[in-house]
Amino acid sequence: MKRIGHAGTLDPMVTGVLPLCLGRSTRVVEYVQERPKAYEAVLKLGIATDTEDMTGDVLAQEPVRRFTEQELEAVLGQFLGEIEQVPPMFSAVKVDGKRLYELAREGKTVERKSRKVRIHEIRLLASELDMEHPEITFSAVCSKGTYIRTLCVDIGKALGVPATMKSLTRTMSGGIQAEQCLTLEEIEQLQAAGELESRLISPEEAIDHIPKAVVTEEAAAKALRGQKLSLRSASIQEPWVHGTLFRVTDNRESFIGIFECDMDIYGLRPVKVFS
Repeated sequence: MKRIGHAGTLDPMVTGVLPLCLGRSTRVVEYVQERPKAYEAVLKLGIATDTEDMTGDVLAQEPVRRFTEQELEAVLGQFLGEIEQVPPMFSAVKVDGKRLYELAREGKTVERKSRKVRIHEIRLLASELDMEHPEITFSAVCSKGTYIRTLCVDIGKALGVPATMKSLTRTMSGGIQAEQCLTLEEIEQLQAAGELESRLISPEEAIDHIPKAVVTEEAAAKALRGQKLSLRSASIQEPWVHGTLFRVTDNRESFIGIFECDMDIYGLRPVKVFS
């Protein structure tokens, strides 16, 4: 296998879903990455660290008053929708051509621009409140680029106390749920038994959030040669909107590729063609 690409890194202490695209399917990585991700996080109150998780050096530590679950749920609800986040210093964001974590390891702190991210869903799952440093477990469905570590810190700020992330599991990425995944050991065993291919997801299935256009047999032949297609040759259930992407198949459901609607030519332009 010459090409394998992943759809979103996991920090060293984070476990969970990591989609891998194999061979020519690496060409759909960017579309898989754009989909929301889901996490389960454990947040510890009363402690702040320089990395925003428990791997870092402690910057502040203080006892925390007893919060109620109603207070916690109300504060979590404040983060629903579009929010602003400042990327943590220990992150892969580049500033002036250098990764922030590289600067952080040199003991430097630089100004970072805030960015907009979206929290689609956030729920309190459990809480251990009878502790000097209470712990909260919550789930979140969020947009690409969301830092759950920073979300934990910001939840603490909203509660008026220091906070840090104790642990994190990614439960969904690119539409793929944890129960669909394989461990590296299971992959090795299935490959040795010649059964791995039966567990793979097709590139079309991986991008099934993109609307589908079914084209005629004649148009399919043109599409496979990377030619533009007339909208009249395609059948879809979505309105034609300039710039919209479609996953194009023939009438036998064979995946052809990703095409973009171009109303200037009243047609579909090829973006990525799969043989």
